[in-house]
Amino acid sequence: MPTDYEKGDHAVFSLSSVKMALYPRHLLASDATVSPGGGGFSGITIAHNTRSPEEVNAILAQAQQAGAKIVKEGQEADWGGYSGYFSDPDGHLWEIAHNPFLELKVDDS
Repeated sequence: MPTDYEKGDHAVFSLSSVKMALYPRHLLASDATVSPGGGGFSGITIAHNTRSPEEVNAILAQAQQAGAKIVKEGQEADWGGYSGYFSDPDGHLWEIAHNPFLELKVDDS
């Protein structure tokens, strides 16, 4: 997440197996490497967490093959993880991230 992540200006809500995080618009835009003002950035991103940096890159490649535009290539993040962003055909930003500090639950169903 953005450099200011540790300053406490965000909130995380646990919703069963989903987490919702709220960040200031300018910090989220900075992390996604897009302009914080209008111009296609709605102030919302959808995030998908993976089990490894390699999985981040694989999903970004798959999204690009399906018509998405890579906005930020997968790379090490200053918060200690690895992430990248793509824009889907409707212009929504998706973050694909590996957070080594987040335990992902396995769905055995």
